[in-house]
Amino acid sequence: MRTTYKFIIALLIASFTFQSCQDNDDVAAPKNLEVQNFIWKGLNLYYLWQADVPNLADDRFATQTQLNTFLSGYPVPENLFDALRVDKTIDRFSWIVSDYLELEGQLQGTTNNNGVEFGLSYKPSSTTEIIGWVRYIIPGSNASTKNIKRGDVFYGVNGTQLTISNYETLLFGSNNDYTLNLADINGGAFTPNGKSVALTKTILDENPIFLNKVIASGSHKIGYLMYNGFYANYDTRLNDAFGSLKSQGITDLVLDLRYNGGGSIQTAARLASMITGTFTGQVFAKQQWNAKIESYFAANDPESLKNYFTDKIETTAINSVGMTKIYILTSKSTASASELVINGLKPYITVVQIGDVTVGKNVGSVTLYDSPTFGKENRNPNHRYAMQPIVLKIVNGVGFGDYQSGLIPNFELKETLSTLDVLGSSTEPLLSLAIAKITGTAKIKQYTPGIQFDYFKDSKSINGIQNQMYLDKAPEGLLKALE
Repeated sequence: MRTTYKFIIALLIASFTFQSCQDNDDVAAPKNLEVQNFIWKGLNLYYLWQADVPNLADDRFATQTQLNTFLSGYPVPENLFDALRVDKTIDRFSWIVSDYLELEGQLQGTTNNNGVEFGLSYKPSSTTEIIGWVRYIIPGSNASTKNIKRGDVFYGVNGTQLTISNYETLLFGSNNDYTLNLADINGGAFTPNGKSVALTKTILDENPIFLNKVIASGSHKIGYLMYNGFYANYDTRLNDAFGSLKSQGITDLVLDLRYNGGGSIQTAARLASMITGTFTGQVFAKQQWNAKIESYFAANDPESLKNYFTDKIETTAINSVGMTKIYILTSKSTASASELVINGLKPYITVVQIGDVTVGKNVGSVTLYDSPTFGKENRNPNHRYAMQPIVLKIVNGVGFGDYQSGLIPNFELKETLSTLDVLGSSTEPLLSLAIAKITGTAKIKQYTPGIQFDYFKDSKSINGIQNQMYLDKAPEGLLKALE
């Protein structure tokens, strides 16, 4: 990925109509409006839909004094942020946090977590009560030491039934300790079983490389990688995982992204390069920003908006396995950078998608701090607010990126409570189907449909940090030009 942004300061200032309002009347934002001032100016410059929000127009406020008057109507920063967004049916993914330190950790896979990753669904014949089921347990977590596993079902927390109005408080509130109340599902019947599991949240680093193995089937050596997050600080380990697959001489590759909500755009380009290995220097993806930023990039450095296949991570050679065809497993939780890998590979190799329709997140964000350049350096010491607004739409090398309704699988197979076999097992339904398509001989394990539950949400999408596709930092040229 090329990340050089070489800009001339004078040209940038001439290109952008955005200027700080205090230049017009020498009035700064008062201290009680520092966060609000940061929100407005950051969104005015970067927000993808800036032109569609009247209160973000460059000529909306003639002076900083006028802007201050507007900002004073929003004493709660989060309310201002929401008021300056387009309709949430369009912008589903921008968010703001009051502590950038927590945000930085979460974007790299560090969370306050007990280690149970789960899905939530409505109980049968109910529009308010929900149940959860365990998708996987994070190794090294508190849950990994307890009697709880993939496929277990829970209906309550501390004896309280989960509902659409209390699940966030019960599962994601400030309570580090809670007890999950378990249930059984037999013959289509849902029954509390009197069992419970006490869990404790700790600061947890999740290695996104959950499983990495080779499955021998006839003449095929099938590499299987379950990858659960595009965390840039694990790129070297991801490269090592591909090195292991390469050394074992795999003939085929199954990439399991069913629980991967996304992450770093740079990591996505690197993963695509590990899968292929023959397209170094060719365009993997292209970024489309708002009109102000796009026009400057187009005139001065259009290459900056392209992400390329690469053969290195910094100075380390990438371990590429040379696939011309790949099988990718997806679900309703597959989003963002995961979808980018699927879409970015399609112009170059055959991508066989197996599972469910993906989320449909074709836009990306960047972390904005309250500093003169919106970068991390020289940030305002008076608060820790940061924003993660949507700043770009992303398309593949041939310009396709209209998958906001999700990427449709070639072979549909939805994961249900009755089909939660052991992950990585050749009898696990999604992997079994992939093996069958690869070899043409494998038998697919038959499951009875059982009781059906309507999907509600999952643990990764609820916390707000997942379902992300982001640049690791704001474009350097822009930041330097604003200094």
